[in-house]
Amino acid sequence: MQIFEHWLQEAETCPSPHYNTRPDPEDISLLVIHNIALPPKTYGGGWIEKFFQGQLPPTEHPYFESLAGVRVSAHLLIERTGRLIQFVAFNQRAWHAGQSYFQGRENCNDFSIGIEMEGSDDQPYTQVQYQQLIKVTRSLMHVYPGITQERICSHASLAHGRKTDPGPAFDWQSYLAEL
Repeated sequence: MQIFEHWLQEAETCPSPHYNTRPDPEDISLLVIHNIALPPKTYGGGWIEKFFQGQLPPTEHPYFESLAGVRVSAHLLIERTGRLIQFVAFNQRAWHAGQSYFQGRENCNDFSIGIEMEGSDDQPYTQVQYQQLIKVTRSLMHVYPGITQERICSHASLAHGRKTDPGPAFDWQSYLAEL
């Protein structure tokens, strides 16, 4: 996979307004794996794109009411079909980790890239999602050498007690072994 001017060429672009400038654009040194499903445990429908663009209609589903006014994004989404959608350029700060802490540093959005896997903590991810994630991760590690295998983590690991994703269904051992 090719990254050109901080955009993954194989991904569809769906720009999010929920980002800002990193304090140090050269300090990209962490990859955070998340999951998302809107509504929970429901896949497809385009709701994730609308959410990251600030266009999720709160009246379309009772769960969406709880997300009204929430401003978040990720750099990249890997859908269950393997479709790749990029919302924020990798050199910009996406709003994916929230209050976070990793190896002595707070505010992980400042130095991390966030990838959302379409899924739920307790439901297996698809093989094509893992294949895409492995390819994307290899490309990111090549372009941003501060991201090493030791600097790939779950959202849960940097937001202790607040987040659980990508959950026990995510196969860390197989994913990391392929890198």
